[in-house]
Amino acid sequence: MTDRMLDRLTRRTAANSNEEPDHDDAENLGCFGWLRGVRDRSIMLELRKKDGHVLAIGYAWIERVEFAPDDGITLHLPGRTVRIAGSGLNSEARPTVRLFDGIIRHRVPWIREADRAESLQAAPNAVTIDQIAWDE
Repeated sequence: MTDRMLDRLTRRTAANSNEEPDHDDAENLGCFGWLRGVRDRSIMLELRKKDGHVLAIGYAWIERVEFAPDDGITLHLPGRTVRIAGSGLNSEARPTVRLFDGIIRHRVPWIREADRAESLQAAPNAVTIDQIAWDE
């Protein structure tokens, strides 16, 4: 290999090594994040409470997910149950984007509780999360 060709290859590698990956690919839809790419999948689901308490659970540990209009969304994990209560949990936040569908397809990287002002100002069909509760 000539020195000139070697210089070109090492220069290209050095230029590419300075690029940092974009870690915040999730679109903020208010009470939850959504991964936009068709093949994007989240490894963990981050549950954020109003008081600052955060629990991250691995999607691989979720055994099943239930939606009941009166109870909200329930995540069943080994030894733990997570309940997400609110309104519009199975309605479209925008065309083809639903929180429940996003969870079962690993497209939701985080969910957060809405504060009282957000809940009161939200549109009637908007997704709002009033409470996230889990067994200790």
